[in-house]
Amino acid sequence: MSYPVPARPLYESTNPAHTRTTQLTRRTRLAVLPLPRLWLLWALLLSASVLSLGLIAKKLPGFTIGEFSVDQELSRDHNSALTAVAMTLNYVFSPVGGVVIIAAVALYLLVMHKSPINAVAFGGVAAAGWLSSQLFKVLVERQRPNPALLFDPLAPETGSNSFPSGHVALAVGLAWAFFFLARNSRWARLAGVAGIAVPIIVAWSRLYIGVHYPSDVLASLLAASAMVILFAGVWNRYQGRILPRIPLLGRFGPVASPNNQR
Repeated sequence: MSYPVPARPLYESTNPAHTRTTQLTRRTRLAVLPLPRLWLLWALLLSASVLSLGLIAKKLPGFTIGEFSVDQELSRDHNSALTAVAMTLNYVFSPVGGVVIIAAVALYLLVMHKSPINAVAFGGVAAAGWLSSQLFKVLVERQRPNPALLFDPLAPETGSNSFPSGHVALAVGLAWAFFFLARNSRWARLAGVAGIAVPIIVAWSRLYIGVHYPSDVLASLLAASAMVILFAGVWNRYQGRILPRIPLLGRFGPVASPNNQR
């Protein structure tokens, strides 16, 4: 007795050339990053907004006093569960944590997925968003909230500038990097939801701990996005000329995209 052979799914290609092209496209999907029209103007406007907010916050004492009341209220109502979450995020999105996360994902894409373009793009997007905070910290030089005035200071910090938050900038940079990597895939929705939720939770944690003002964390969302847009614009224009010239990079996988699809 013979049994009918099930039909092969329509989406499954039997053409080896088509399969290779599909694999190549996936391994070079970040060769061209999505950008808004007039991307340079968007980057400049967002940066100008961050700088203006920082100077207002620094020059107007009443503005800072009003913001500090938020930190004080959160400090008054600490509980063990929320404190555990906030302190965990404090370490995960710290400078050491940021280096580990970015390096681990980039190496995974490079070595396991054989995707040097995706690895470099992911690392560049995440780092651009993160390091934006350092640029504006130098320009604004705003002091952190005084831990002595908090009801329950969890991680007193007084030796570095407050505006904007590096932890939140890292979270935003990673959010953009993961979203770009997941776009047009089954993971895109999850990456989008996580990309909104995680930076907001990290922003809350910085206020809960009492090491930033509300305007610090808001500015991080704008600053990191501005630098990601700027990086994406430069990347789209120059990566095709630069990556093929990097020694040994091509040994891990393709350093040129088969097309320019976004």
